[in-house]
Amino acid sequence: MHDPIVLAFSGGLDTSFLVPWLAERHQRPVITVTVDTGGLDAGARESLEARSRTLGATRHVLVDARDAFFDETLRYLVMGNVLRGHLYPLCVGAERALQAAKVAAVAADVGAWAVAHGSTAAGNDQVRFEVALRVLAPTLEILAPVRDEGFSRDFEAGYLRERGHAVSADTKSYSVNRGLWGCTIGGAETTDTVAALPEDAWVLTHGAYDRPREPEAHTISFQEGVPVALDGAALAPVALVERLDGLAAPFGIGRGIHLGDTIFGLKGRVAFEAPAATVLIQAHRELEKLVLTGRQQRVKDQVATIYGDLVHEALPLEPACRDIEALFLSSQDRVTGDVHVRFRPGNSFVEGVSSPFSLRAASRGVYGESAGEWTAADARGFARMLAIPSMLHARAAIAGQDKEAR
Repeated sequence: MHDPIVLAFSGGLDTSFLVPWLAERHQRPVITVTVDTGGLDAGARESLEARSRTLGATRHVLVDARDAFFDETLRYLVMGNVLRGHLYPLCVGAERALQAAKVAAVAADVGAWAVAHGSTAAGNDQVRFEVALRVLAPTLEILAPVRDEGFSRDFEAGYLRERGHAVSADTKSYSVNRGLWGCTIGGAETTDTVAALPEDAWVLTHGAYDRPREPEAHTISFQEGVPVALDGAALAPVALVERLDGLAAPFGIGRGIHLGDTIFGLKGRVAFEAPAATVLIQAHRELEKLVLTGRQQRVKDQVATIYGDLVHEALPLEPACRDIEALFLSSQDRVTGDVHVRFRPGNSFVEGVSSPFSLRAASRGVYGESAGEWTAADARGFARMLAIPSMLHARAAIAGQDKEAR
């Protein structure tokens, strides 16, 4: 029996098509692997396995990587308050390196000849998968038939129907990718820069503005930068994210359309829904403002942008990421406390924060009310000293103008 091909399997049109196509083209058994990084319930997992077997796979492997995804990736995105383009919380894409690692591990276990994926030539995921696979499993062949053969979705659908396999009627409308950190939606509207998605295209927040809800107050607790409790109930991070998604999504929180640069340098546009990610990053950032110094925040902001770029651009295995993560971990020693948020339609509002490490509570001064830490003379001298560089600059300009006038 030939060594098998391991296929990263989502159950969508592209990877469904690849199960019989790979088996026929290469005359090898195909093993499908789904790496669950969130967004799959028990029914969806069972459906994926059944779909895989129906399409002809000899085996289906489900890897639950939700905890690993949080521990290895998401906690650093929270610690860094990472928002690409000041908007997009890297809903989908941040997990691709982890998924590639898990698929490669299965490939090693079964003695696979190759790993295959269903990415197209136009998107970022092909690069994310292949960079990770080349680093983690350099001896494996990498197959990307949809990209390399230029198959159209019409061809794929027809190929499956000819072999008696069902094809969903809505496969051409919108491409939806869902994970623990949210979901992305691509369609005709996102190929341009003007149009918005219709309401029925949204997945997590569908109908949120048609049925406005009354405001809700919630409390998120952090321990050293990691969310550990919601409304006083201790939860593991994955359970907390999933619970927060369920609370925030009906308010339409975390819905957006991101316009930015692809790995290839093109301008790309994607709709996204990230209720939990949006709330957690906002809450964490406000807690940091209470416990970190201004310089700490500015240093973190600079490296967080770099970190987000590296994760987005298929380089989460780059050693520089480990260095930035070490800085994040060091910065979170005192990021412990409670954040009180109020949900309203389309908005999460931070009402207040508290922490045993509050820099505000540590001061004897009250802004705008009393100095506490200095005297009036100190303040007067400070203002004079702070003005000196600008005073000298202005004085030099006047002197230069006088010389030119002569």
